[in-house]
Amino acid sequence: MNLDSTRSSPAKGYFVAAVLAGAYGLNFLDRQLLSILAEPVKADLGLTDTQLGLLSGFAFAIVYTLFGIPVAWMADRGNRVRIVVAACGLWSLFTSVCGLAQNFTHLALARIGVGIGEAGGSPPSYSIIADYFPPERRAGALAIYSLGVPIGTTAGAALGGWIAAEHGWRWAFMAVGALGVVYSGFILLVVREPKRGGNDKASVKSASFADTAKLFIREPKLTLTAVAASFSSLIGYAMLSWTPALLMRVKGMTLGELASYYSVASGVTAAIGTVLSGYLVDRLGQRDKRMYGFIPAIAFLVAAPFYAAGIYAQSWQMTLLFMTVPFALYASYLPPALAIVQNTVAPSQRSTASAILLFILGIFALGGGPLLIGSISDALLRQGHAFPLQFAMYALFPIFFLASLGHAAVARAMAGSENAEPGRAISAG
Repeated sequence: MNLDSTRSSPAKGYFVAAVLAGAYGLNFLDRQLLSILAEPVKADLGLTDTQLGLLSGFAFAIVYTLFGIPVAWMADRGNRVRIVVAACGLWSLFTSVCGLAQNFTHLALARIGVGIGEAGGSPPSYSIIADYFPPERRAGALAIYSLGVPIGTTAGAALGGWIAAEHGWRWAFMAVGALGVVYSGFILLVVREPKRGGNDKASVKSASFADTAKLFIREPKLTLTAVAASFSSLIGYAMLSWTPALLMRVKGMTLGELASYYSVASGVTAAIGTVLSGYLVDRLGQRDKRMYGFIPAIAFLVAAPFYAAGIYAQSWQMTLLFMTVPFALYASYLPPALAIVQNTVAPSQRSTASAILLFILGIFALGGGPLLIGSISDALLRQGHAFPLQFAMYALFPIFFLASLGHAAVARAMAGSENAEPGRAISAG
């Protein structure tokens, strides 16, 4: 089934968003699998928490973000669908290679390959989806794409945890990688390149990387969105990287229980929160643009006390129960943040602008979040602390409030957009 590459019905647009969400789910699954299997991998390869934090965070983020910008530049000038297909095949291949690692160096090199591949996933996908929908419906469509996060989290815990429990962690990496290679061919068969800027009044003309980068300095909406999303993303990446290890190492959960219960608690709740956020932003944002900031600001305020209670809880059952709230709300920033970027820049800048946003998030959040918790945990362990990882995770608590303040600032900046033309390209010149 091929999709019309010019005008498309809403159903076709949502179908494309769903197909690309599947790719994003595999993207996130491959990224999260190391966190899900942290305990058996750590035991087998003799790794420290700092090394795990590097592999799932900083080392991966450096490659992912640096390669993301040139790939996005090509996507703004070439066929975005083919770039996503090639990227999906590449990151999946290197995910399988992770299963062959014999030490930290081998695993680090394989993770670098995963990062290079994943750099070509999201920025072109954001741009493709934006060209299937008008500006006022993009938050909901991008919320569907953002379901890749809970899809990947759920599948990582359920599928990856089950395979690892039955056949070992190496087979989990190899099986998940093989699935991604097959899925890349499916994308090529069913998704067509849409007309660039077909749903926008702005003209489609080439823009330099420098022009696009300047927008994040000159345009308050973009500047504040990047700052707020960085704090929000740091919380999400750190939670997803270390909650499985906390549940197993401190709370007594087994790998089989992780596959059965954590997958539902983290994935299903996040899916509900992500879709709800996109729906509310599309509905309420048409009347009041400040909702693009207020919705995630409220979400992080609500999530903070439940997160602290979850870390403190004495059993894995109570921890998981409390953590369902932050799991449901941590991704609430994604649909509005992505919509702000896609609606603010010109059609020919969308992939590059997305890559710049992901570069900022990657260095600060993906690079810093997992490493922050891992390094604090190792430092506490050296001091003889009885529960180093549990106390290290408390370091995230104040960041919930920083994220909320950041999104409130976005709401204030969006108030000046009340009378702006939706989807209007902003000149960087």
